[in-house]
Amino acid sequence: MYRYDEFDAQIVRDRVEQFRGQVARRLSGEIKEDEFKPLRLQNGVYLQLHAYMLRIAIPYGQLNPTQMRKLAKIARDYDRGYGHFTTRQNIQFNWVALKDIPDVLAELADVEMHAIQTSGNCIRNTTSDHFAGAAKDEVMDPRPWCEIIRQWSTFHPEFAFLPRKFKIAVTAAEHDRAAIRVHDIGLHMRERDGQVGFEVHVGGGQGRTPHIAAKIADFVPEHQLLDYLEAIMRVYNRFGRRDNKYKARIKILVSETGEEEFTKLVEDEFAAQRDAEKITLPQAEIDRIHSYFAPPELPERPDAAQKLHDAMTQDDTGLARWVRINTHPHKVNGYTSITISLKPNGVATGDATDAQMMVVADLAEKYGHDDVRVTHTQNLILPHIALDDLPAIHAELKAAGLATPNEGLISDMIVCPGLDYCNLANARSIPVGMAIQDAFTDPDDQEDIGKFHINISGCINACGHHHVGHVGILGVDRKGEEYYQITLGGRADEKARIGDIAGPGLKADEVPDALKRIVERYRQLRTSKDEPFIETFEREGMEPFKEVIYAAD
Repeated sequence: MYRYDEFDAQIVRDRVEQFRGQVARRLSGEIKEDEFKPLRLQNGVYLQLHAYMLRIAIPYGQLNPTQMRKLAKIARDYDRGYGHFTTRQNIQFNWVALKDIPDVLAELADVEMHAIQTSGNCIRNTTSDHFAGAAKDEVMDPRPWCEIIRQWSTFHPEFAFLPRKFKIAVTAAEHDRAAIRVHDIGLHMRERDGQVGFEVHVGGGQGRTPHIAAKIADFVPEHQLLDYLEAIMRVYNRFGRRDNKYKARIKILVSETGEEEFTKLVEDEFAAQRDAEKITLPQAEIDRIHSYFAPPELPERPDAAQKLHDAMTQDDTGLARWVRINTHPHKVNGYTSITISLKPNGVATGDATDAQMMVVADLAEKYGHDDVRVTHTQNLILPHIALDDLPAIHAELKAAGLATPNEGLISDMIVCPGLDYCNLANARSIPVGMAIQDAFTDPDDQEDIGKFHINISGCINACGHHHVGHVGILGVDRKGEEYYQITLGGRADEKARIGDIAGPGLKADEVPDALKRIVERYRQLRTSKDEPFIETFEREGMEPFKEVIYAAD
């Protein structure tokens, strides 16, 4: 992973001290909340229902053990003993006192972390495939380019005050695990005639008016990428709406302008760049940044698969199921990537205690080549694990409450904090998610259902990505009572689509039973156990499922 140089370190420390002064002026009453708001947002500080919330940047979702231990320490010393991993591959602390936030930021600076540009109308975190550098199906590692984009976008003076917030995602695998088509800019790395380039998608997003991104370029060579991104951002900065925040996202500009005309605007802006404006990105610099992401040395383990098979045969602690569900193919034989589920029953999705973070840090250091990833589905990943280390890792995870075997299954939900924390929410999300988990507790039943993505949002802002859940659940307020609107057929992968609304909203206590009926109808209609729900839905359509959602008991 990338390491700060002396300039990076100094910039971050200077920002901490600058914000320390701003916080002191706010606490003394010298400046009021409306004056403080733009200052705190530039440093990742939100005001939620009960307290300030601090969002910490984790570029492209990658952490080392030292950084994870620091997050655990912050949870223990400044919060209530836990942190919340988010769909932006970041972490949030919901209970840090404002007076302590400068000290937290100073501690983060010690381990090359910060909260800069995690909020506000700027380019926020650049996210990526959480298996990047390890996935068997990727054509190359996208993380170096995520880092190049991060360096280009952080403190970019022209794009510090955009019409609205902005997010970029990068993938290099045919199966899109980074959800690039629901980002403001999504980049798919390609190789053509020995040259690396990018397929460019623009204008994706969720919220009040969800859109799938338009593909505006088939192949932008790597040495032209930053210039092409600048062209996109300049078109957005020039034509994006600033008079209406609900129409300010680039997705609205692309939709209202039209894909063809928007593409022409970008191409014209790109062509008009003068030599003095172009970003010189020498191959030596590209190579230098790539060197920070060199894969770990993974010695051959020819007997690993047999050792693991023997261990699973003799084990009665659930190892075999966990390996079957929570591991992912690695590009090196004898190794795997493992998903550490943050979705056990009875725990808010994405939450991890300080003790659990310490366990993950220790495992990454002992077995995982000092590499931890955060997924946009609110789990953690150890990407480089030897197969014959899995029994020992599973035992430690199980003792820490981190061995839930449900990656991609019905209980592995994306759930926003909702009305329990967020002052924008209309309804609670966390209790509804827990009630659904309670309805599907049998591991055999979950595995029989197969891949099934439920996403829950507490308001139309869609922080729970409900639009692209196989089943999406949106909390709405109706005359002071919470109702939940069901959408079906969404997906965030390479076949991304926005889910369709099934019909009227349900009361909270009606949602679990409705999910049960959806699942049973799916079982009746699927061609085999190997056909996932989303494929059955795409073949059969809405009607057979809508029929059972609203069936009378």
